[in-house]
Amino acid sequence: MSDDTASILKDAEAKMKKSLDVTKDDFTAIRTGRANAAMFEGITVEYYGTPTPLNQLASLQFPEARTVIVTPYDKSSTTGVETALRESDLGVNPTNNGDNLRVVLPALTEERRKDYVKLARTKAEDGRVSVRASRGNAKKAIEKLVKDKEIGEDDGSRAEKELEALTKRYIEQIDEALGLKETELETI
Repeated sequence: MSDDTASILKDAEAKMKKSLDVTKDDFTAIRTGRANAAMFEGITVEYYGTPTPLNQLASLQFPEARTVIVTPYDKSSTTGVETALRESDLGVNPTNNGDNLRVVLPALTEERRKDYVKLARTKAEDGRVSVRASRGNAKKAIEKLVKDKEIGEDDGSRAEKELEALTKRYIEQIDEALGLKETELETI
């Protein structure tokens, strides 16, 4: 195999791995029955006129499966943190204990679980589309090498077969991650 095709395949694999990683990160942000730090990553708080990520303003502790203790580093930001939590899509109503905020996540209803499964499937499809786009770009690059006679047709078809195997492997990994997330969401 030529250096050109090896480079194209390596680049495509790096992009496919990135797509897989992004999809897995998207899955961690989808709420299950247990509280986790990823659920709070998208929440920003108005802090002295600047939108600031919650994890930079407060520590999070998880004493129980559905309970989170949010302790702001700066006590003056407590009301802002409380407002941001209340307005987030978590559907929570934090209790202010003076020093910290106690957040009890509501139990997931069957309907909400189904919505989260749909969301997970959408995120998985986005990941698959991204992997296929990487495949398409790499395939065009390989075809251009063959057309410009920089590599032979045999090398081109061999590289395309490897590209297909790579694509299949990453799509299977996305499907596997989706299966795990669906099981996690459907378990009460």
